Amino acid sequence: MTNTLCTQSIQLILRHQATSGAYIASPAFTHYKYAWLRDGAFTAYAMNRAGQHESASRFYKWCDRVMNRHEQKARAAINAVKAGDRGGETGSDRFLHTRYTVDGEEVIGDWGSFQLDGYGTWLWGLARHVHYSGESDLIRQLTPSIELTLDYLTACWQLPNFDCWEEAGDRVHPVTLAAIFAGVKEMEAFLPERATELAQLAESIRQFVFANGTENGQFVKSIGNTAVDASLLWLTLPFGLVEVNDPRMIQTVQAIERELLAGHGVHRYASDTYYGGGQWLLLSAWLGWYYARTGRGQEAYDIAEWIVSQRKDAGLPEQVQEHLLSPPDYSSWVERSGEPAVPLLWSHAMYLVLAAELGLA
Repeated sequence: MTNTLCTQSIQLILRHQATSGAYIASPAFTHYKYAWLRDGAFTAYAMNRAGQHESASRFYKWCDRVMNRHEQKARAAINAVKAGDRGGETGSDRFLHTRYTVDGEEVIGDWGSFQLDGYGTWLWGLARHVHYSGESDLIRQLTPSIELTLDYLTACWQLPNFDCWEEAGDRVHPVTLAAIFAGVKEMEAFLPERATELAQLAESIRQFVFANGTENGQFVKSIGNTAVDASLLWLTLPFGLVEVNDPRMIQTVQAIERELLAGHGVHRYASDTYYGGGQWLLLSAWLGWYYARTGRGQEAYDIAEWIVSQRKDAGLPEQVQEHLLSPPDYSSWVERSGEPAVPLLWSHAMYLVLAAELGLA
């Protein structure tokens, strides 16, 4: 049963990869018929783990074209920040967007557009692609867009911007910083002429998170917001800003288990009202990934089996409603935007990662 879902997940991801190389986040959900650097990089990583290197390569070539297409805008933002113009950080148009059409165009409309995590994540994912596929020449081919992304992150990393849930654009988020850290750190080995600069930047980001992104011995959702968020798992897996057995990480995971875990399903954060605040399959897979790396294999396997049990005819959903944090909000979201997203490629991707960790693929 589990291996069947692996096969189906690979087929579904390939089916919804555009000819441009972009992964469509959710083909049947209006707001997600686009491509994100963050979601796509995690999907490409899953495809690399599944041996689908050509698919991942096509995605990173799409990222390259996106960066090159919007180079002028990126350079203008870099120059403005360097000149001390830090105003309007949460505006939708002065910085690079977070979601694009499959052809790499910005999507018009009100959205949490200024997000930095995707730009760090695509660099991290590219390095992981080279590791798994051996396609080292891809770094040389994409060097101009890599350099542009690094310049953009170097200029902007301390600015408030929207988190990975497209929320709280007036804050700085440890998970976003971890994504930037990982992208910068991974590029050290590929850009020797910038290795010292990148190493120093990565360490500055790490120390900033340690100094500002913790409270009472655990990591926090955002600087100034001490809530726990399940995405904090990313600080260790896969971004490596902190080790899995770091006491701060252990306490953070314990808080996630205590406040956000219901059965085998993981909520985003305690005050979540989006579609009633259901359990997100991709976050459940992430917790399973952490369990697999910390000697809790049976618990990881139980989560994997639970994810399998949540499959619908169209595929794995974004979230399920076994346990809602805010039930009245579910119906209001359905009335406003339709049923929750099914399938979500990111859900399938993180199941593939967990299956690979458990040797189920």
